[in-house]
Amino acid sequence: MKSVLNLIQIHWLLFTIVIALIITGLSLYPVESLPPVPGTDKTHHFIAYGALAFPIALARPKNWLFLIAGLLVCSGVIELVQPYVNRYGEWLDLGANGLGLVVGTLIATVVRSMILKEKSQ
Repeated sequence: MKSVLNLIQIHWLLFTIVIALIITGLSLYPVESLPPVPGTDKTHHFIAYGALAFPIALARPKNWLFLIAGLLVCSGVIELVQPYVNRYGEWLDLGANGLGLVVGTLIATVVRSMILKEKSQ
């Protein structure tokens, strides 16, 4: 587990950028209809933004909470832009994004404390 923390602390920015680019691309790519995949649209938003927050919250770089808040702002911008690219922007999507950021941060906090506790023993 300690090596996972070290890996993320070194490459958290790369992981975050890759996940953010995937989310942005999938959110803004114009489609006729959403592909048939398991789960609901809100579940996908929740999971994606949880994954986006996880490396930041695990690595905890300087001003990490501001970075998480900035991701919420970016998700709001994406929702505002979506109608211009043949997509639907929804406030409920923004809520699912925000909840995903919170839960991803909480999970990373628990994992981090478990790793640091293991490391100190």
